[in-house]
Amino acid sequence: MEIHVYDTYVKAKDGHTMHFDVFTAVKDDKKAVEYAKEWLTSIGEGDATITSRECRFCHSESAPPDVADAINKDGYFIYKMQGCK
Repeated sequence: MEIHVYDTYVKAKDGHTMHFDVFTAVKDDKKAVEYAKEWLTSIGEGDATITSRECRFCHSESAPPDVADAINKDGYFIYKMQGCK
């Protein structure tokens, strides 16, 4: 499966920056932002500002099996990097 990677930076409630990637099967900027909002809400950060400025397309690549399974199930996968819970 080819996936599309959206590099994302948002400010958390306490002011620190969270850096994560949104992986999707479809290259759709609006959908990537929706997925980021959904995930942020699920971790209690639903008030974070997230637009196409904070969530930008980066590149496409092949997905490892566990990521492909998550995308097939949920529509997206969040790859947590700095400052994520």
